Amino acid sequence: MPELGTPIQGVTLYSFTRAFHRREYDLEGLIRKTAESGFGPGLEIIGFSGFKNFPNLSDEYVDWFRGLIDETGLVPTSLAVNTDVGIRRDRLMTDDELVEYMARQIDVAARLGFRIARVQISLTPDSMEQLLPLAERHGVTLALEVHAHQHAHHPAILRLRDRFEKLGSPLLGFTADWGATVSGFAPSLLEAYRRRDASPELLKAVVDLWEQYYREGPPADEPAHGKRFGAFIGLAARHGRPELGIDFAINGTGLFGPAPVESWREIMPWIRHVHGKFFGIDENGEEPSVPVRELISLLVESGYSGAISSEYEGWHWNYWENAFDIIRGEQAVQRSAAADAGSRMITDADEARRVLDAHLAQPHTV
Repeated sequence: MPELGTPIQGVTLYSFTRAFHRREYDLEGLIRKTAESGFGPGLEIIGFSGFKNFPNLSDEYVDWFRGLIDETGLVPTSLAVNTDVGIRRDRLMTDDELVEYMARQIDVAARLGFRIARVQISLTPDSMEQLLPLAERHGVTLALEVHAHQHAHHPAILRLRDRFEKLGSPLLGFTADWGATVSGFAPSLLEAYRRRDASPELLKAVVDLWEQYYREGPPADEPAHGKRFGAFIGLAARHGRPELGIDFAINGTGLFGPAPVESWREIMPWIRHVHGKFFGIDENGEEPSVPVRELISLLVESGYSGAISSEYEGWHWNYWENAFDIIRGEQAVQRSAAADAGSRMITDADEARRVLDAHLAQPHTV
């Protein structure tokens, strides 16, 4: 059995997107708020939404950012970079074009001081292998996000895992997104649909359909996912609210993945970073739709000592509650769960740096 892990507490600024869009905070303000509120020490930022002109950042701007990080005492964990294969109007990018597109983002991740670049599923095993020399040059770990509707047993993820195992580099791995292992439809989203005048009958049907898929387990492949996506659209149409169909389908399959918590064991040795995806905190101080306590327990007992970025995604629909209070509540659950598992969450920045260095230097073991 591995030694118990000590995950590093952190947050992604994506959690505060609504406050950012409302211009309540700019990037500097959110970074300072994160530090002052004790949401760190780990800090994750999405490149294209956080940095103006990304990835073409001047040396002066990079110096300003690194100075701000030093001042606030935070630890840059993951820079979320995009794999936008469809940005051309006429065709998808070729693998070579995509690698070049990614290279500029990985370069700036290193310049900004991030140890991990979160990459996305459009990267194939071949393109990940092509990017490895660049990752080695910069000392940046490429952690491909495992996100619903996919999951740790999905064929695309297993192909990547097999390539990572063959290459044997600690600089290739996964970001585990908890949205792949949700245990219930988020109550705050149901409330948002009620505020859009969805009938009780329709909402019961949506929940019943999701729970059916939860019992069946995650989709085995893309055709199976497509059938589920279409089922949510058809359900909305049958209940006289076709305009809600795409919304039901995106949320029901793309945010609320029904894989079991234990499924993460399939790729645990390759998990380099974690998105602590969640959607809200209830009156009992718990997350009602994501099994946060089980997920933390699994990470601790598996020896995981990387960072967890609390990722509040309920902001998409929840405009009536405060995201900062919700993050505070969810991180309290994480710390409590780590203690229950016989360990703790790291909240000291100096310790976090040491532990993260060791975590990212470890070779994969099975």
